[in-house]
Formats: sequence, structure tokens, C-alpha cells
Amino acid sequence: MAQGRIGWESLVRIEVYVEGGGQGKHLKAKCREGFGEFFKKAGLANHMPRIKACGSRTNALEDFREAVRRAKDDRIPILLVDSEGTVQRNNRPWQHLRSRDGWERPAGVTESQAQLMVQNMESWFLADVSALESFFGTGFRSAAIPRRNNIESIPKDDVFEQLESASRGSNKRAYSKGRHSFDILARIDPEKVIRRSWFAKRLIDTLKRHLIPA
Repeated sequence: MAQGRIGWESLVRIEVYVEGGGQGKHLKAKCREGFGEFFKKAGLANHMPRIKACGSRTNALEDFREAVRRAKDDRIPILLVDSEGTVQRNNRPWQHLRSRDGWERPAGVTESQAQLMVQNMESWFLADVSALESFFGTGFRSAAIPRRNNIESIPKDDVFEQLESASRGSNKRAYSKGRHSFDILARIDPEKVIRRSWFAKRLIDTLKRHLIPA
């Protein structure tokens, strides 16, 4: 696909097909807003990708495949889904998605067009405990969230258990994916996430490579 640029404006449009947002319009809008704020704070404020909230993981794949079929040279679709498990750094995303889910890489699609949230989006939240404290307010128990240099090594069930345990006695009550997730995503510091998540860094590096003029 063409990746040329004129002056300071990229000729390439990136479309990120992201898992999240359920089936309702309101939650999908919150999903787009949350990822939008995260990407802006990661250094993409003037070069934003178009975010497509797809709902389920399977729907994200289907929407991505359709986008690949109709993509023009000035558009690059990118799939962004939870890994739902541990991924070794030397394991390529399409390899992981094939072995775990049986998903085949569409013809003509590059390795960088598959991006993973390891092990899920909520894993990113654990990198910024101060943002969680600010969001949940009084009663949030930050001690329930262990400080880990590599948040990708925390099993996804443990991620939810830690968030729920820490927030249960807070002003906003226990963590709820639909009620809280995208508001938290909009608050966390991408730099903290990138330092503790190799695949988050890979995602941001990929977007910057395509969108920000050299």
C-alpha cells in the first residue's frame, strides 16, 4: 500500500478496527472516545487514526477483513484485539491469532496490521495506578494492585480480580467493564503503559510510523 507523504500531511489514512463497545451506539461512542484520548496523549493528536469500535472480538475481525477487501492504496486497516492470553515477544500477532483462534492472515496483509492488547485492554490500566486512584476516588485500595514491571505477564482473570478488589469499596463501586472501562482508558498515561507493555509500544510505534511525517 502506498505510504507517500506531501509536506507535513500524510497521504495514508489508518483505520483501527478495535474490539470493544458492545452492540449499543452509546458504548461504541465511548469506546472511540477512550481510544481517541489514549492515542492523542501518546503523541498522535495531530495525526489521528480513524477508530472503528466493532463490538465483539469476532466482529472486529470480520469488519477488518471487509476493510481489507475494499481498501484503497491510501488506507491501511489495522486490527486491534485482546490477546486473551500470554504472548511471547518473538511470537508474531498473526501467529498467535492463528494458534489461539484459528484466524488466518488475509492475503496482502502485513504483520503490523495485527495489533494486540496483552492480555486485554484492562491490563493497560494496571500500569497507571494513580489514574485509577483519581477515577475511583475515596475507598480505592491501590495496595490490591501489585506493581509489576511487565503487565503483560499478568493472567487476564487476575487483572479483572485485582481491579474489582481494589475498587469494590470506592465511590464508584466495583470495576465494571461497560460502566467504567473507556472512561479509565481516556485517563491513563500512555507513556506508563508503553514502558510496561511491549505490545502497547509496538502499537503506538506502528501508528506513528504510518501517520507522522519523517
